[in-house]
Amino acid sequence: MKLSVYHTPELVPADGIPDCAIAVDVLRATTTIATALNAGAEAVQVFANLDELWETSCAFPAAQRLRAGERGGQRVEGYDLGNSPFDYTTSVVQGKRIFMSTTNGTRTLERIRHAPMVLTGAMVNLGAVVQFLHQKQPQTIWVVGSGWEGSYALEDTACAGGIAHGLLVELGNDEAIAALTLYRHWCDDLETLFHHASHGQRLLKLNGWDDIAYCAQRDVVPVVPQQTATGLLTAAIS
Repeated sequence: MKLSVYHTPELVPADGIPDCAIAVDVLRATTTIATALNAGAEAVQVFANLDELWETSCAFPAAQRLRAGERGGQRVEGYDLGNSPFDYTTSVVQGKRIFMSTTNGTRTLERIRHAPMVLTGAMVNLGAVVQFLHQKQPQTIWVVGSGWEGSYALEDTACAGGIAHGLLVELGNDEAIAALTLYRHWCDDLETLFHHASHGQRLLKLNGWDDIAYCAQRDVVPVVPQQTATGLLTAAIS
């Protein structure tokens, strides 16, 4: 296996396609997606555009849907849920389809949607993602960070490095080497790293201390979200 890292969806090569593409938005979309599926959500359907989300979700039975919208770290008015993983409890999401649009993470998923295997990764399901990749053995892997509105994000790079660390694969670009180095330096104190990160600082200003603490945990969610139809994520079956 050969793994390359791209810090934002804008940096993904226009030509070529990997065997597996992994979207990472640790703070918080991919953490929340894994948490929602682990709590019993039927699926998470992602959208870069809020208007498209609303139109598509209107065709789904109201009793079986939840709309999740986040912009600038806060829930969009009129939506059922925001982007905090603590909103996605079993009592709320069991059996429901989540229609989700976030500032950064869902844009990344849209950018990589044509890869034959699309996954989402975060610290909370890092071990599950690594185990799944060991089982499936894709030859080429792109880990794509979501960043923040087109700019680099420390937490996403650290997660990409965690995937590389777990796989011990060939590293395909300098970004992958940097990600692995960052993860190995901070792997025992990820919460502090996330506090230093610019998006971590934004969340702290929104009283997101608990969200950051949760997102910094490793291997607490045994679920790998996998795209089963364009934009539709369900829990992968190994």
